[in-house]
Amino acid sequence: MRGPEDPAFQEALHRDDPGLLDDHAPIGYLSTTPDGLIVRVNATFLTWTGHRREDLVGRRRFVDLLPVGGRLYHETHYAPTLRMQGSAREIALEVVCADGRRLPVLVNSVLDRDADGTPRVIRTAVLDATERRRYEQELLAARRRAEESEARAVELAQTLQQTLIPPTPPHIPGLDVAAAYRPAGDGRHVGGDFYDVFQVATDDWVVALGDVQGKGAEAAVVTALARYTVRAASVDHDAPSAVLRTLDRVLRQAETDRFCTVALVRLRRTDDSWRATIACGGHPLPLLRRAGRPPEPVGTHGPLVGILPRATFTDTDVDLAPGDALVLFTDGVPEGRRGRDFYGPDRLLAVVDAHRGPAADVTDAILADAMAFQSDEPRDDIAVVTIAVA
Repeated sequence: MRGPEDPAFQEALHRDDPGLLDDHAPIGYLSTTPDGLIVRVNATFLTWTGHRREDLVGRRRFVDLLPVGGRLYHETHYAPTLRMQGSAREIALEVVCADGRRLPVLVNSVLDRDADGTPRVIRTAVLDATERRRYEQELLAARRRAEESEARAVELAQTLQQTLIPPTPPHIPGLDVAAAYRPAGDGRHVGGDFYDVFQVATDDWVVALGDVQGKGAEAAVVTALARYTVRAASVDHDAPSAVLRTLDRVLRQAETDRFCTVALVRLRRTDDSWRATIACGGHPLPLLRRAGRPPEPVGTHGPLVGILPRATFTDTDVDLAPGDALVLFTDGVPEGRRGRDFYGPDRLLAVVDAHRGPAADVTDAILADAMAFQSDEPRDDIAVVTIAVA
């Protein structure tokens, strides 16, 4: 066997003589005429494919060793590229072996021309791509598994989100209630915003709007905990402030470092009007819009829920007459961004002031304006609840 120190081997390197390099080449090598007829092939290629030299040289073209799909690609892409550019690099093909199996390969070819530009010979290097193909297939399989897992997670998240946010507020005689929710981004992940409207007794209702810090499964767990704690505590406590204290204690004792903000309103009928008792924990204050007057914030700011020991929350009583309305919203509305600009409270006040029809009109107008401001791509969840006295 000739080695690298053999003068004949060194001469072969300079002459590019595959006949002497067969036993040493780590790649397959083919020389063909411009029309593809094989005129030289090295031992490496023969070993990989199982073909005999006498069956290939002068008898078959390179394209004859390709399956149907490879032949089409050869004629429509590979051969034209070689003719126009003089080379073709890293072309992924399959070579049909003598036993019928297919060998994945990467092909690099160069078209040599005479001094007058006439095509003379095509030199082709063939690399065994079996391991690369296996790696690519494993990557594709892993990607499919990841996509399927993500799809299942998204489906679960959306199902969970639907359980946390009632699709339609209940009918309350004497009140007109409407709600809207829009998750951040593409809406594929569970957000932390939630709202709830439920009855405690006859003509005694509770409206809760909250925002749990963060997103994802853990935030969803805390969201569910917050929502059902508010429901349970509202049965035992008349004052919304006491409900928030209970929620605060539950969150601080839970195995989570997440907190939330909540605006809580208890509504009780008094003759032909309603009395609203409002308590807020770290949440934007609701807007009170009375008939014939501009809207304004109402209530008292309180601390974040689930953070501070001995947190205190304050109740504010407001009498609501026919035509009056309360608007609750999460910070995804005023903190909506467009570039460096914030949506801001003034714009929100203007929208509420301009829409004095049914509660659904007010809610839809706020959501539409906040979304338009952010080019329909909100960075944070948006939730709005409007309560109007009919």
